[in-house]
Amino acid sequence: MNATKENATTDRAQIRVARLSEAYWRISFDNPPLNLMGPQFVRECREIIAAVEADEKVRVLVFESAVEGFFLNHSDFIADMKDLMSMPQGPTGLEAWPDILVRLTHAPVVSIALIRGRATGNGSEIALACDMSFASREKALLSQWEVGVGLVAGGGPMARLPRQMGRQKALEVLLSSNDIGGDLAEAYGYVNKSLPDAELDSFVDALARRIASFDKWAIANTKRLVNAASLPPEVEIAAGWDACMASITRPAAQSKIKALFERGFHKPGDAENRLGSYLGQLSD
Repeated sequence: MNATKENATTDRAQIRVARLSEAYWRISFDNPPLNLMGPQFVRECREIIAAVEADEKVRVLVFESAVEGFFLNHSDFIADMKDLMSMPQGPTGLEAWPDILVRLTHAPVVSIALIRGRATGNGSEIALACDMSFASREKALLSQWEVGVGLVAGGGPMARLPRQMGRQKALEVLLSSNDIGGDLAEAYGYVNKSLPDAELDSFVDALARRIASFDKWAIANTKRLVNAASLPPEVEIAAGWDACMASITRPAAQSKIKALFERGFHKPGDAENRLGSYLGQLSD
């Protein structure tokens, strides 16, 4: 996938890049039917981040979904995890997925998550790595679902959420593994703002175009100084990834994931649409 070309796609691409202008790119997650994150998605995402870092004119990225009902979902548990774990570490020294998230946070551009549908696990993590996020009041669902199946999240939410919403709310989000709608996400500080679905696109587009019209040097240096005052150290991100990898092979986690598959996990339907509710029904 060549992310440097306008509306760049390939026949098998899971992410589409549209350069609306030199300064303003829209990045659409497009892996139907559930927008799961597997090794191919990570490879494509890494190429896009590299293209952003190399481009001197881009100033604003908007991340959105092309899949109805799902912004970006949890990992693909049918894919071969060795394909992900064998990817080389990125420039930050972190493994592939946390490296992407940290580079996005540090990139000298403004990243905005437009959340319509489910942002679970990886979707929540990329929204937290963005500089701003805006959610559909009627259609957004955010969650860190991992504890509900005996896992530890791998993309840094334990490091980011307490700084963003406070320790107690962060623990509620992480340990309840529950689905959080747009309005509650705004109240908790999970997102910047929850808007009526009919107003979400125009609001985000207007904001993106406004920022994209400003001077990149001023944008980049303002973001750099805010980052210095607010971001977790990368050692915390690395520790979360290590704990995630250790958690996947635990018998308790494997048992709960199997039980979830038996209830329709990984297929279009109620288990994916109401994942938080289903996690609460899993017994030890």
